[in-house]
Amino acid sequence: MTLHNAFSRTARTARAVLVPGTGRRKQAKRPRRPDYPRAGRSGWRRWVPSWRLVLGSALLFTATLVTVVGIAYARTDIPEDLNAFATQQDTVYYWADGTPMARTGWVSRQEMPLSKIPDHVRWAVLAAENADFYSDHGISTQGITRALWRTVGDGDTQGGSTITQQYVKNVYLTQDQSFSRKFTEMLLAVKLDRRLSKDKILQEYLNTSWFGRGTYGLQRAAQAYYGKEVTQLDASEGAFLASLLKGASLYDPAVNPHNRERAVARWKWTLDRMVEIGRLSPAERATYTTFPEPKPPHRANNAGGQDGYLVQLAEAYAKRAGHIPDARFDLGGYQIYTTFEKPRMTALARAVREARGALDPERRKADRSVRFGAASVAPDGRILAVYGGPDYERQAFNESNAGTVPAGSAFTPFVYAAGLQHGVSRERNGPRSTVVPSTVYDGDDDIPVMTPEGPYWDRSGKMVKGDNDGDVSHGRISLHDAMAKSVNSPFLQLGMDTGLKQVRSTAEASGLLPSSFGPPVPAFAMGNSTPSAIRMADAYGTFAAHGMHMDPYSVRKVTRNGEPVRLDLPRPGRAMRSDVADEVTASLALPADKNGVASATPVAAKTGTTEDDTARWYVGYGPAASTAVVVYRMDLTKSLAPLPLKGLSGRPADDGTLPAQIWNTYTEAMTK
Repeated sequence: MTLHNAFSRTARTARAVLVPGTGRRKQAKRPRRPDYPRAGRSGWRRWVPSWRLVLGSALLFTATLVTVVGIAYARTDIPEDLNAFATQQDTVYYWADGTPMARTGWVSRQEMPLSKIPDHVRWAVLAAENADFYSDHGISTQGITRALWRTVGDGDTQGGSTITQQYVKNVYLTQDQSFSRKFTEMLLAVKLDRRLSKDKILQEYLNTSWFGRGTYGLQRAAQAYYGKEVTQLDASEGAFLASLLKGASLYDPAVNPHNRERAVARWKWTLDRMVEIGRLSPAERATYTTFPEPKPPHRANNAGGQDGYLVQLAEAYAKRAGHIPDARFDLGGYQIYTTFEKPRMTALARAVREARGALDPERRKADRSVRFGAASVAPDGRILAVYGGPDYERQAFNESNAGTVPAGSAFTPFVYAAGLQHGVSRERNGPRSTVVPSTVYDGDDDIPVMTPEGPYWDRSGKMVKGDNDGDVSHGRISLHDAMAKSVNSPFLQLGMDTGLKQVRSTAEASGLLPSSFGPPVPAFAMGNSTPSAIRMADAYGTFAAHGMHMDPYSVRKVTRNGEPVRLDLPRPGRAMRSDVADEVTASLALPADKNGVASATPVAAKTGTTEDDTARWYVGYGPAASTAVVVYRMDLTKSLAPLPLKGLSGRPADDGTLPAQIWNTYTEAMTK
């Protein structure tokens, strides 16, 4: 190529990129981007998108969402098999030595055609759960919006489910609370709604839903709660059963006394809702003014007598430690290996029966409504034995696990331990001084409780004073001797000097539950708290364990069909220094013939009485076990208020001999 030709080609190329008539070079085209922030605007207007941008974004989002949902819907198939509730099993409980203790068959289900379920019962469920069931398409737009709002606001994925969705979750999916499960649930609900009739879906839902007490379906629920067929239920009873779909653990009065209030409120709301949607006339609604009390639960198993209380404790602990939901546990198939020792259970039950035999409720009013709670716990937290009541089939209320009466002077060892552990301060925010067993306090009766500012006055304007058993004055006495002789007034003052906060901290670290603590007034040191017998035995076991504490537990291992279930068992922790625990034990060392009974073995023990004589305790422990016994009177048909014990066993006064006799009889049997 000549130089001339090369120059000509370059000139033509240059002219090709010039804008005709201007001599300016053409600008290469750039890809367009959204005009955001908007050009030609200033201030906040630059950041306000145009309607074109908003509309385009909305259309793009909608198209993407429809595409994703459409693909997911097309690829989602309704499973062929139902969940495992149709093949339910029983659950076996074992003693600590591995021998079978009890066998429970919780789950029961019976199909019932929709045509046999009364309309008013069917509509009670629909009114409570999904009034628009017959008009929705398997999902509810309002429900989904509400569920999303709850998810964003509260961090959970519950709520917003139609009956179709609930049925899908019950029989096809797991109970996991996740977005993926919820999304799959909605897709399956829409598909199922297109495949099955509404009546078929409702029938299957009513036959597979869990109603508590081991029952699936309305037929078994009617039998479990009212002892009748579902065909015999009225609208009032149906309204109560409908409430159980929200959770039997929240609405079954037999599970928790507080459940009854919730159940009554839900029952009223459901009946009113039936009137609102036109499925119950106002006149018929007016006839339902009394809550239809369900009958007490009856388990068709061999867990009666004392074994029923053991099953109750082990079941509750296995669910909690193994994170097993009620509905899943009721499917059965579990093997529960407990910590209960059969010889101890036999000995403890016999000891209480002998003591109960001394009562004569027919002749003496003071011997009526007498209750015995007892528990034996190992220093490492294993619950070895309990006495929960006369018979679980007749009384499901477990007296060994009930925090209903005050600990009284049985609480004072924790005051002593707190003083030894933390020292005392007799000046407001002043320095603390050490407390030792030989530290002397005033042991006289009726002495005022002192604060840095002077005597303590209660809210009624009364000066608070110490009160010794029998109104006996002991003069100046060491704390060691005061504990050994059960002198109360020194520990009432010691609690104030140590600080009630420190006393509470020591008691809690030893195993007493915060929910059982009484108000922080001087009486706190004298046991205004209401621990259960199990917790008292466990807390005293901390002294036997030289200051180490382990929360009480009743299950050591759980398997399901041979596969282990992970349990979150308690771990030991130090509650107090070992020298503090050992001093408490030394001060409680049990001499011969204490409290009118001979000591079966060298152990430490403490009586417990209350100022109003509504509870009497005896707690004793040794290297192998700590055992607490409480005797009180309470008429559960009238109230939860404890009754006075004066005249119990025909005696004008009682210093705690009855619980001490139970403890001693049991201990003797275990040392033979």
